[in-house]
Amino acid sequence: MAQIFHPRANILAKFSLILLVTGPLLLLLIGTGVSRASYNTKVGMVADQPVPFSHEHHVSELGIDCRYCHSNVENSAHATVPPTETCMSCHSQIWTNSPLLEPVRQSYKTNTPIKWAQVNKVPDFVYFNHSIHIKRGLNCNICHGSVQQMQLASKGKAFFMVWCLNCHRNPEKFVNDPDKVFSIYEKGLKGTDHEYADLLPEERDILNSGEHARTPVELAKGEAWVKKFGIKKKQLADCWICHR
Repeated sequence: MAQIFHPRANILAKFSLILLVTGPLLLLLIGTGVSRASYNTKVGMVADQPVPFSHEHHVSELGIDCRYCHSNVENSAHATVPPTETCMSCHSQIWTNSPLLEPVRQSYKTNTPIKWAQVNKVPDFVYFNHSIHIKRGLNCNICHGSVQQMQLASKGKAFFMVWCLNCHRNPEKFVNDPDKVFSIYEKGLKGTDHEYADLLPEERDILNSGEHARTPVELAKGEAWVKKFGIKKKQLADCWICHR
């Protein structure tokens, strides 16, 4: 009987089998890379805003407390942007003729809110409450990156579910004294060029990157806070906690 397939067909068959096995894995790796790329997550990308606002200038240089602008962050589910009146409480007296602040002045005159571009946003199917995280001692930088160092606001973290679960499954690695959430910025102002004075290693890391691997001693303190807050670790990673 004559040979139906050319001998080279064996090579094609082997290649097809290899592609059949490795193809899905390759697609998965490519998809993961694309989903985590900065152009997709927007991490580190500065949003186009109607007014260029520098957190570094207002927080690190002027020493303004976060709560002066984000006044409801401790008691509200959402940390909203401040109304124009908050901006004008200072800028009705300083930088009154700056062209950069013309949108602020017009907003105040016409009683029309400034349309800020939202930098951080969780998916619509995720329930997130700012106040409970603040009350459990989680510093702003843990979720938002080193905000006090940002000339222009950008997204600091990707907000992947596995990232959230890392905290919910191991709260002792993150919870802390609620009184230190905002005081850490004031304490950091004693240094220059972000070289902070009188800061504990954990405080320094959180100010500089928002990330810190706790030592056994620090973890023990974290466990004590978990107990004090009455956090039920077995329930904290349940689906309904975030998806309601």
